[in-house]
Amino acid sequence: MTSFASRAFCRVERLCRHLPVFLNTFLVFSITGEVSYLVVVEAPLEADQKKTEWSAYWKVVHLLAQYFMLGNICWNALLFLKTSPSIRGVFLGGEGMGQGWRYCYTCETHTPPRCSHCYDCKVCVLRRDHHCVFFGQCVGFRNYRYFLSCLLFMWSGLLYATLMNAEVFIVILKEGVTVHSILLLLIPWIMLISGQVSARAFSFAFIADTCVVGFLLVSAFFFFHLFLLFRGQTTREWYSSRRPYSLGLLGNLRHTLGLRWYLCWLCPLIPSPLPGDGITFQVTGSLEPSR
Repeated sequence: MTSFASRAFCRVERLCRHLPVFLNTFLVFSITGEVSYLVVVEAPLEADQKKTEWSAYWKVVHLLAQYFMLGNICWNALLFLKTSPSIRGVFLGGEGMGQGWRYCYTCETHTPPRCSHCYDCKVCVLRRDHHCVFFGQCVGFRNYRYFLSCLLFMWSGLLYATLMNAEVFIVILKEGVTVHSILLLLIPWIMLISGQVSARAFSFAFIADTCVVGFLLVSAFFFFHLFLLFRGQTTREWYSSRRPYSLGLLGNLRHTLGLRWYLCWLCPLIPSPLPGDGITFQVTGSLEPSR
């Protein structure tokens, strides 16, 4: 009985850990589908423009732009999940341990500076920033590029979707700011269950609300991590107001995003080797390429 309960608990725990990933995936594709519908079917609103060459050209541009952002979001998220940020498989060399090294009793190994144990991932993580509950994995030295690139395209995609959904808010509020329109924007689920609105109106209102709320949340995360990137800090170091590892603006960009930091934003497939690929941790505790 105890064994069955333990297995059931592990399965529930694993499901809860991956639930945010499934939810985010559903929301991303729902927003993309709704914006595609707005572009292809609803825009432009004027009947005399719907079949013009200009209209067809801009629909193609809009669709290419949004699916470029969707592709980058999905591919960066996949690479983020596939890239392990842990110390497993990393050679921790040097003639001895320098200042800042610690011993992890859980992993039973010495760990370099900026490395800490994650009790969710159950492993020590190189240059650990935080454990991302939305992806169910830690953000560390080797996957930070994909995390930040995913945030960038999520931010730009949600900004685009919010602007495209401005017409939805205009249609809802066209008769004035009434109790019905305010409730539809604030609690569309209640309005649907009570039969006050159709499923179509609910879908547009819900996704429009999701775009606005998501844009505000992602903006906060994205600009906060840009701030940390420019300062050469992790989230843990920001809490303690320490900046012992800042290499200057250009050095921080190269150290975090790789030697081709100016290109890696365009596509996750562009190789941008990190300065510490093939890492060896020397006595000083700094990252240097192994020779």
